[in-house]
Amino acid sequence: MALQQTKTAASKTQTPVSNPTTPGQFIFSKDNYMWLIISIAVVAFGFVLMSGTTDIYSTTKIVIAPIVVLAGFGLGFYAILKKPAAK
Repeated sequence: MALQQTKTAASKTQTPVSNPTTPGQFIFSKDNYMWLIISIAVVAFGFVLMSGTTDIYSTTKIVIAPIVVLAGFGLGFYAILKKPAAK
């Protein structure tokens, strides 16, 4: 009687070997970081507008500042979702 060796699915899979000399790749490109910094500046400017003067019911505090803050958040989402340009 000959012994048969059975192979399981676990023995067929091979683990990928990474080369330690290859440099890591960033998820975001330089453009993404630029848009992210711009969006942070726009949000900060919106909060500065919101602090504004002592007049509680000014148009700047009630209308313009929240629109500026939401536009900054929109730019932030754009910065995160923007795909890097193909080289």
